[in-house]
Amino acid sequence: MSATFLWIVEWMQTTPTSADPSEAVLQVGWRVNGEQEDNGKTYTASVYSTCSLPPADPDNFTAFQDLTQDQVLGWLWANGVDKDSAEQAVQSNIDNQLNPPTQILPPPWNA
Repeated sequence: MSATFLWIVEWMQTTPTSADPSEAVLQVGWRVNGEQEDNGKTYTASVYSTCSLPPADPDNFTAFQDLTQDQVLGWLWANGVDKDSAEQAVQSNIDNQLNPPTQILPPPWNA
């Protein structure tokens, strides 16, 4: 079984409203959350990062108020954010919660 992933754009840094083009997105803060149920328990993990974007193309510009999350996520994945690697990092974290690779034990002389 694998986790269900949810991609979220948390914030966007833009040019000032006085710039041309105004409110062009320069940098995006993003997060991918993962959730997986196992034996009635829910396990969660997430990865958070930022992505800088190239200068806006004035010939193919979308006004800030008209942007969609899907459009911005597409920009992230086209500009260096590896969707599969981010989801795999979240899945690995959840897998380690399900099957911990290490354990902490008290010293045997304290038993």
